[in-house]
Amino acid sequence: MNFVKHRYIYMAISAILIIAGICFAAVKGFNLGIDFSGGTVITIQAPKFIEEEKIRNIFKKYDNTIGIQYSGENKSDIIVKSTKDFDTTQMTEIKYALEQELSIDRTAISSDSAEPTMGKEIQRKAIISILIASALMLVYITIRFEFLFGVAAICALIHDVLITVGFYAIFSFPVNSSLIAAVLTILGYSINATIIIFDRIREERKLQPKATKEDIINSAVNHTIRRSIFTTVTTLLAVFTLYYVGVEAVKVLALPLIIGMVSGFWSSVFLAPNFWYIFCGGDEAKVAQNKR
Repeated sequence: MNFVKHRYIYMAISAILIIAGICFAAVKGFNLGIDFSGGTVITIQAPKFIEEEKIRNIFKKYDNTIGIQYSGENKSDIIVKSTKDFDTTQMTEIKYALEQELSIDRTAISSDSAEPTMGKEIQRKAIISILIASALMLVYITIRFEFLFGVAAICALIHDVLITVGFYAIFSFPVNSSLIAAVLTILGYSINATIIIFDRIREERKLQPKATKEDIINSAVNHTIRRSIFTTVTTLLAVFTLYYVGVEAVKVLALPLIIGMVSGFWSSVFLAPNFWYIFCGGDEAKVAQNKR
């Protein structure tokens, strides 16, 4: 299979997804969890479905702009999100009202809160963590291979981050601190898959010193793609299992991992080698050098 020949098609597919994510983020914004926005999240495990209007009537005294999300087979699991940080007295009153008016046991009601300043601090640390991780990976690949390999790998990592975050914007998945942990994991997974292919490219260059970069890339990717597919599929099976049988805290970590691993496979196989090919000037640079 010629992976270099269709490089602009692969890049166009990724570009469309990234642009779609950016547009949704610009128009709709992100569904920020309390880790980033601050406020209070109240989780209710009701015995049956409860109409949204009844829930809003209880909360309107404290916040008339709450967000309500339903989940579960009967939509009896309810998440109420408020941008306000309810104190102990208010939470006691809310639980009492839910118990008296909607017949919900107090033990089925839990809450979590965070201050807006804490959310900004988490955002700052998250960005710093991703930048540091990317810089260290660039240094490592530059030392092990060469600088242009490192630049190509970082471009692939940026692609994976944008794709993952873009899906969160498109489908309004809640953005919380688990996403940061997942993104850092995705970076490590993706760079490992990319290094395997780059290592094979380096070997092919030694075995075929007169071959074109296009032939070297195609040979390297064709020799490693089966391994990449098997590794990705087996890892995804484990993560899918966590998502479907895990508790909510596990699901919020597994979801971005699924998106990122698929994106990481795509970028390491179809994008990273072609980024390196383009940054090196393709085979035109070699033709020009031979003419000299």
